[in-house]
Amino acid sequence: MSETPSDPPAPRGSDIARQALEAARAAAKANGKAVGHGRASVVRRPRRTRTWSSARPDDRDPQALGALAASLAKSRGWSTKVDEGTVLGRWESVVGSDIAAHAQPTTLRDGVLAVTAESTAWATQLRLMQSQILGRIAAAVGHGVVTSLRITGPAAPSWRKGERHVSGRGPRDTYG
Repeated sequence: MSETPSDPPAPRGSDIARQALEAARAAAKANGKAVGHGRASVVRRPRRTRTWSSARPDDRDPQALGALAASLAKSRGWSTKVDEGTVLGRWESVVGSDIAAHAQPTTLRDGVLAVTAESTAWATQLRLMQSQILGRIAAAVGHGVVTSLRITGPAAPSWRKGERHVSGRGPRDTYG
């Protein structure tokens, strides 16, 4: 089979693309749009100089989840609850391992942190260190979260037995 000279050759892919580009330019020109030919008419933006991320974090690096959670809590108004949870949840890192080994926080209401010591001696020691403990808490979570401490010793055993009892000194007068 030989091709007759009257049949035009089949268009190639680049010819089809060129024809489509010319048709698009003609349609844009008909709509009043400025159309240029070639790369000279392309609006060039100033080229951003490429800077590489360094060892220090910058705005192009992935952000820490903690920073995202902090900004979310701040935008929703949860900051005070998060700070209160930090005091109770990270007690050992806030006040130190020595104090945390002998005292535990129990409640935090209206800026008053209730702390229970393991002995009366530790309760006395914590009362003497109260300003230092408040300073550590303020440094860890911010000022105003905890305004005062209510330090108590361990619960003493109750000598009160039964529904009916006699008021007075109790069993101390029977030892002896």
